[in-house]
Amino acid sequence: MATDDPKTLVSTDWLAAHMKDPDLRILDGTMFMAAEGRDGRAEYEAGHIPGARFFDIDEISDARSDLPHMAPPVEKFMSKLRAMGVGDGHQVVVYDAKGLFSAARVWWLFRLMGQENIAVLDGGFPKWQAEERAIEDMPPVIRDRHMMVRRQNHMIKDVTQVSAAAKLGDYEILDARAATRYRGEAPEPRAGLRSGHIPGSKNVPYTSLLNEDMTMKDPDDLRAILAAAGVDMTKPVITTCGSGVTAAVINLALERIGKTDHALYDGSWTEWGAFPTLPVATGEA
Repeated sequence: MATDDPKTLVSTDWLAAHMKDPDLRILDGTMFMAAEGRDGRAEYEAGHIPGARFFDIDEISDARSDLPHMAPPVEKFMSKLRAMGVGDGHQVVVYDAKGLFSAARVWWLFRLMGQENIAVLDGGFPKWQAEERAIEDMPPVIRDRHMMVRRQNHMIKDVTQVSAAAKLGDYEILDARAATRYRGEAPEPRAGLRSGHIPGSKNVPYTSLLNEDMTMKDPDDLRAILAAAGVDMTKPVITTCGSGVTAAVINLALERIGKTDHALYDGSWTEWGAFPTLPVATGEA
């Protein structure tokens, strides 16, 4: 079992033991892809970990962007979290309904905003339910809490920065999508996107970092997976995926093994694959 760390990943046992801590805040960060036909908020309302508040990744995003769920402006993040009763001095634990999927994106958003006391619940809601732990369908009592945000610009990259990194080779660019999408063999789920990957990027499917029960593999296994993918750990890392969600699973894994010089390409393939002037590679790296 992975070691509990309230800045990266905690177990269901850890959360159960800390449920009554006055400064604990639990977030349900569930998000589903359109093709799944599921509604994260509706499932939260039907049943969630006691005290959890729903963190809507699509709502708490940059509404000015045409790209999906881009990181929100600082002011919007602060106001939304204050309204949820989450602020300075709180220990946050975020989970999702798939085990370990979109919760990593919420973890990364908090880190981007300079909030370090946040952990992902290892195995998420499925593991919590499988262990027959308490759930409820009541909304929590909310009290406003101030949050100070200090955006960590080094943790996010735009298309210009990623394009430069691909040309210079000074970063390792790690793609969290399935191998068939990375190689350009499977069509993209979003219409109008080319198939393939960013030239020079390496494929680390986010599922390869997880066990069958959707808990994260232990640090030694994570290091072995990255090594097998040919990742040069002396270089800083940029993660990417389809739309900036599962890329964050790689960021979380990197943090778990003590590698802190990593960033996320927020536009990811939704942006890159739509730009006809950007180069696309297919096949193996």
